[in-house]
Amino acid sequence: MRYLILSDIHGNLDALETVLGRASEVGYDRTLVLGDLVGYGAEPNEVVDRVLGLAPFAIIRGNHDKVACGLEDSDGFNPVAQQAVAWTYYALTPANRDYLAALPIGPVYVDADLEICHGSPEDEDAYITSEIAALRALRLSQRPVCLYGHTHVPLVFRLVGDEFEMVVHAQDEETHVTIEPEFRYLVNPGSVGQPRDGDPRAGFAVFDNASRDMSLYRVEYPVELAQRRIVEAGLPQALARRLALGR
Repeated sequence: MRYLILSDIHGNLDALETVLGRASEVGYDRTLVLGDLVGYGAEPNEVVDRVLGLAPFAIIRGNHDKVACGLEDSDGFNPVAQQAVAWTYYALTPANRDYLAALPIGPVYVDADLEICHGSPEDEDAYITSEIAALRALRLSQRPVCLYGHTHVPLVFRLVGDEFEMVVHAQDEETHVTIEPEFRYLVNPGSVGQPRDGDPRAGFAVFDNASRDMSLYRVEYPVELAQRRIVEAGLPQALARRLALGR
C-alpha cells in the first residue's frame, strides 16, 4: 500500500494541484491528510472540495480548521493569522464549515504501521520544535511511524532504546528514508501550502509499507498565482510575501 501524505495545505489550491500532479506521477493508493486544510490562503472552498474528491483514507483537523469553522476562537493567533481566519470563516460555504467541524481529533491510528496527528500524539495543538519535544512525541506514539504536521518543516526523527536522532531535514527534490523495523519514527511531510523552512517549494510524502520506503518530496508551484489570489481577496499582503520566502 502506498500512502500519499498531505499536511498544512492552508487554502493554497495552486500548491495542492501541483503536489497532486507530482503524486500521480510517483503513484499512490490512499491519501492521508494531517490537518489545516484552510487558513492563510485565498481558496478555502476549492481546497476543501478538492480534498473531499480525494476521499481520504484518514484525515484529522488542524488548529486553523477548528477556528475557521467556529469551534474555537482565534485568541492564540497572531494578528495576521486572526485576519486570515476571520476572512476564511465568512468565505467558507456552510457545508464546508460543517465538514471541517466534523473532522476527527488526532491521533488517528491508520493501520499497524501508521498513526497521524496534527501537532503531537499528546496534544493536537502542540508544536514539535525541539529535539526534546520530538523525543517525547516518539515515546508517546502508539505505532512504529507517527506522522505529524503543524510546524510546516519536513523532518524525520527516529528512536531505538536510548538512541535518538534527527535523520533528515528534507530539502532535496526527493529524499528517501528506509523505515527499519527496530526503530520508531516521527515524520513531518512538510507543508503543501505554507512551507516554513526557507524553501518556498511545496512539501509532501509517500509511504510504501511494502518496501518500507518513506519518500519526501519538494515541488515548485506557481507561487505568483497564489500570491495574486491572496491580494485580490483582500487578505493581508504579508501572507502573499511570505509564500515566496518559505517563511
